[in-house]
Amino acid sequence: MTTTARQVIITQFGGPEVLQLTQVELPDPQPNQVRIRQTAMGFNFIDVYQRKGVYPLPLPTGLGHEAAGVVEAVGAEVSDFAVGDRVAYMHAGLGAYTDVRNVAADRLVRIPDDVTDEQAASLIFKGLTAQYLLRKTHAVKAGEVVLVHAAAGGVGQILCRWAKALGAFVIGTAGSPAKCETARAAGADVAIDYSREDWTKTLLEATGGRKANVVYDSVGKDTFLKSLECAAPFGLVVLYGAASGPAPAIEPELLNKKGCLFLTRPSVFPHNADSRVFRENAAELFAAIAAGSVKSSIGARFALADIVAAHRAAEARATEGSTLILP
Repeated sequence: MTTTARQVIITQFGGPEVLQLTQVELPDPQPNQVRIRQTAMGFNFIDVYQRKGVYPLPLPTGLGHEAAGVVEAVGAEVSDFAVGDRVAYMHAGLGAYTDVRNVAADRLVRIPDDVTDEQAASLIFKGLTAQYLLRKTHAVKAGEVVLVHAAAGGVGQILCRWAKALGAFVIGTAGSPAKCETARAAGADVAIDYSREDWTKTLLEATGGRKANVVYDSVGKDTFLKSLECAAPFGLVVLYGAASGPAPAIEPELLNKKGCLFLTRPSVFPHNADSRVFRENAAELFAAIAAGSVKSSIGARFALADIVAAHRAAEARATEGSTLILP
């Protein structure tokens, strides 16, 4: 028995106007799948890159990586989920911009009772990004200095709050005085406006000259070279995004000159490719949510029918925190 789903697709790369809300017939779940009636969908800046063709995809394609919802039907071989279960995912293939969807059961995690659907949808992608950055790429320890770029954004706020809970001294950067206040509210001990030309000097003045043990840089082109300036000797610069454009190429010798630095370019997907590891990581994230170390900061909500407006707002840097798409 088929179900009608409203799904956003693109048939060409381009601006927000290429996003099309369509109706499709959804078949019954395959033996290893679960059908989800989605209650909330997350938005991530990678969605913009994929829509524009910065990260090319076969066309036509859906967009969106994360969502939460309620199990509506299960395939014949699925034993770990039942109708009525609340579930979430963040790496189940593109196509989260929809109200109903079939998803492979091994890409799902059950949402605990003390976490809401909106928390799960707004936090599972960004929260698992913060989880691997803080717990695996560099296991942050008490007393370390952590620098978080774009600290008023969805991942940035999570990084600030969670790093602070781990005992770090947290420096946040953001693009305006108002966003710096948001970063402070999220746990940053110091917040620096990186739209100012002399922001690195201001940062070092604020810390008494102490540099960061680890720099988390999701901005890329506009911040990367200065991130190297802000890292302590033998420190780690983690380039995990490119909101302002790709980071410039450098000669490896520059890392030596800046203090024998380490540089890495990780991604959330390999860290959660294995189903068992994904569920373990999600359990750590949900525990941090329950403990208050991670909080959902939803800056905007858009209806699925208003997906074009959601993308326009994101590209205009007109939102703070997480953006949710509601069916």
